[in-house]
Amino acid sequence: MSGYNLDKKLVIGLASSALFDLAQSDEVFRNEGELAYREYQRKNENKPLESGVAFPFIKRLLGINSIFPEENPFVEVILLSRNDPDTGFRVLNSIEFYKLDIKRSIFLQGRQPHQYIDALNISLFLSANETDVQEAIASDSPAGLILKGFNTLKDDITDDDELRVAFDFDGVIADDASEKIYKKENLEKFIENENKLAQQPTNEGPLKRLLTQLSNLQDFELKYQKDNPTYKPRLRISIVTARNAPAHKRVINTMRYWGINTVNEAFFLGGIEKKKVLQILNPHIFFDDQKGHLEPTAEHIACVHVPFGIANK
Repeated sequence: MSGYNLDKKLVIGLASSALFDLAQSDEVFRNEGELAYREYQRKNENKPLESGVAFPFIKRLLGINSIFPEENPFVEVILLSRNDPDTGFRVLNSIEFYKLDIKRSIFLQGRQPHQYIDALNISLFLSANETDVQEAIASDSPAGLILKGFNTLKDDITDDDELRVAFDFDGVIADDASEKIYKKENLEKFIENENKLAQQPTNEGPLKRLLTQLSNLQDFELKYQKDNPTYKPRLRISIVTARNAPAHKRVINTMRYWGINTVNEAFFLGGIEKKKVLQILNPHIFFDDQKGHLEPTAEHIACVHVPFGIANK
């Protein structure tokens, strides 16, 4: 019997802290210790946890699997938890309660999850544990820190299937080579460099592979729509960046070089605050390498900090 192959799948590694609201559980652990925490989780193991910041993103992403054969889904979500199996049982019961198609889980009882990212072919590891995310980024693994503040029960619209994913460019999709010039020199030198290299693609950033796989998923949706005309593609991808003309040229040429032709929207804001634009765009998740851009927005949008590059030195 051959093993289950993850090589051609879009794999998301997910801490329980990203998927569910663990505020009460964490409070018990911090204030009363591990034994009280263990007793609390057993006592409440059949009480579903409330949805967390990444819940709408994960639910909708898994929903797109409905257009693939049931035995061969494209999207795979793997729970990668610091709990042990006993205390994590409540999380598994909550996954079952919400009918999330998450079949695989790993419980590490406090050990570092980033060690398993490459082995599981993970294109994105999401967690609310800052140390775990920083360790993942330091080991050149794709990871993001879920920021608290977004209330999924209040803010998420659950009666549609559309999934909107938004990315910053530098330090997220691309590396920070251009951002270093801006930080260490000035805007004029940054523009001069981007003009000079307008036809040359940027180096890959930590979430480039995730973007590529999402783009592949969009391509499959379009092919599926040809045979199923009533199907409405669900996934929309946006780039929201502080770049503006003429630095926008390198972004577009980079996408072309990488074969990514399905980005739906691009916002070249040139220093305009991202918050108001994002509130209109209303993505289910937004990735940025600068916390300063995310914190004003995190109350209204599910925000993920990618602690990569010079912006986080």
